[in-house]
Amino acid sequence: MPLRLIFMGTPDFSVPTLLELVAHGHEIVAVYTRAPKPGGRRGLQLQPTPVEEAARKLGVPVLTPKTLKTQDALEEFRAFEADAAVVVAYGMILPQAILDAPRLGCYNLHASLLPRWRGAAPINRAIMAGDAESGVMVMKMDAGLDTGDVAMAERLAISDNMTALDLHDRLSRLGADLMVRAMAALDRGGLQLRKQGEDGVTYAAKIEKAEARIDWSKPARAVLRHIHGLSPFPGAWAEFDNARVKILRCELARGSGTPGAVLDDHLTIACGDGAIRIIELQREGKGRMQAADFLRGVPVSPPMRFG
Repeated sequence: MPLRLIFMGTPDFSVPTLLELVAHGHEIVAVYTRAPKPGGRRGLQLQPTPVEEAARKLGVPVLTPKTLKTQDALEEFRAFEADAAVVVAYGMILPQAILDAPRLGCYNLHASLLPRWRGAAPINRAIMAGDAESGVMVMKMDAGLDTGDVAMAERLAISDNMTALDLHDRLSRLGADLMVRAMAALDRGGLQLRKQGEDGVTYAAKIEKAEARIDWSKPARAVLRHIHGLSPFPGAWAEFDNARVKILRCELARGSGTPGAVLDDHLTIACGDGAIRIIELQREGKGRMQAADFLRGVPVSPPMRFG
């Protein structure tokens, strides 16, 4: 029998899970997402979230409450008489009364291998820390920050050429399949939960813009992982030719020199140990472009440097 589900999510990452739950026959009785924000070319038009856009196409009721802590919000949530709630990057804390409302509980899809990288930015932090793998986990939610009992997991290797967007997209698809399997097991009464271990707990703090400046004194692989962990947003940057340049994709390269120094005319840049070669970048106020296109308009060669 299909489950009656409330879905709670906001960004692109959440949409595949919503679509897969519908495709597998579950009844989505309501979708909760964040309220539309100003956007568009002039920043004046309200832009619905990707989850709201998907829900509207499915004909599912959409709710955008500013808080879930009021009695009215709780009664509205309870009125849907959901078997369970599925939460994927919703962006709002669920109070205990909401967590207790569905008959079978609330289940979160988290983009890390818990207890590593609890918190807001697990995809970015895993890449920036040089982790060899990441993954997705289904967790029964409690009042803590990603501390609930975990049910199922899928792992994914992180290669050096993988950006945050690359990992985001792969985990989003992997997570959608995992949540569908978890809800099938929950429906059968066969979803097994286990407590998270206390060893290896780390926290994925929200990315701050101050972190985005590239430190060329670090080893090349650390520089590469920093760049890829922040690509495409907010974008790791350096100063070049009196302007800010975001570097969006790079690769390890041979060479050495003063950190930040241009080593050749192919955008090979020296790091504290080794070098990287820039593949894709974005000049301040311009669109993203391949390094070859950039070099056609801006000749780069030694002894120039990235600051």
